[in-house]
Formats: sequence, C-alpha cells, structure tokens
Amino acid sequence: MLDALHDVTAPEDLPLDEDERDEVVADLGDLAVFQALLAPRGIRGVVVDCEDCEEQHFHDWDLLRASLQQLLEEGHMRPHEPPFDPDPASYVTWEYCRGFADATLAEQ
Repeated sequence: MLDALHDVTAPEDLPLDEDERDEVVADLGDLAVFQALLAPRGIRGVVVDCEDCEEQHFHDWDLLRASLQQLLEEGHMRPHEPPFDPDPASYVTWEYCRGFADATLAEQ
C-alpha cells in the first residue's frame, strides 16, 4: 500500500475497497511500531523511491501517519511539502523498518 505515497496522480474519486482499507490500517499499525523502535535511535521517518520522478521522497513519521490516515478517510492523499533539506541518513526504507522490527521483536 505504501506505493500510494508517491502516486499522487491516482484516481481520487474511487473509494478504497475493503482489502485496500485493511492494508492501510495494517500500515498504520506497523508505522506505530516502527516509530516506537526507530525514533529513539534518531531515525526521522521513511524514504520512498519514486518511480515517476526518479527521486527519493522523505516522509517524517507524523507526515506519513497523516498521509495514511487521509488515504483511509478520503481514499486519496494530497501532495505534501517535503522536509527542507532532509538528512538521508535519518530516513530508512519501509523494508528496513519491517526487518528491524522483526529482528527486535524476535529477540524479546
């Protein structure tokens, strides 16, 4: 579902179907875990490689949560203002977050 983060041209008038809503809800749950584990380590959010513009998009935790919540409520996300001059070392991919969470939680 995170592909929607960089697909702001998706049809905005189509509501999410039940499976898509479930994916967004799951992503919001995962995001809470990822932030709880990674923010104390200095990670500010998630980076997404955009296929359309071939650039990286940096999403702070709160911005990402708001975007996913908007997707859940409205069926689309509005374009957002990216962080000013983000430090790429402070952002990780969603896959990194998932792997870090899996490894951390497996140790407990």
